[in-house]
Amino acid sequence: MYERILVPVDGSEISTRGLQEAIKLSKALGGQLRLVHIVDDSALALNPETGIAAAPLVEDFAEGGKEILEQARKVAVAAGVNAEVVLHENFTGRVADLIVAEARKWRAELIVMGTHAHGGIRHAVLGSDAEAVLHGAEVPVLLVRSSERKAKN
Repeated sequence: MYERILVPVDGSEISTRGLQEAIKLSKALGGQLRLVHIVDDSALALNPETGIAAAPLVEDFAEGGKEILEQARKVAVAAGVNAEVVLHENFTGRVADLIVAEARKWRAELIVMGTHAHGGIRHAVLGSDAEAVLHGAEVPVLLVRSSERKAKN
């Protein structure tokens, strides 16, 4: 049961909470983790008219993504869980689609990810990667809410 757990990480507090839950599950079930970070360069690719030299920024984003993955891997290893890491660059499309594709490719049995659980106008305009993963995934998805949301209730 849930031997292959995919965990999207972005370095945020809520992403770290998702990682911590995935580590607990992995330890309890004897599973393995695959940590994935998506370098979202789509805004640069879609707006070349801004005149910004995109290549150095893309390189910086990728380096930042590698650091995020390494930090997350260290957290898992320190807890006694082996984790492999995968870095993807996104020049087009939605981040959620890449997460779902990685889950399918790796044959993940569960996706664990944090969500800010925003509603209202902000959600209607921006959408939600977590919601898109939930609707697109072929496997169960465990959404971990932010601690600030919990504190309000």
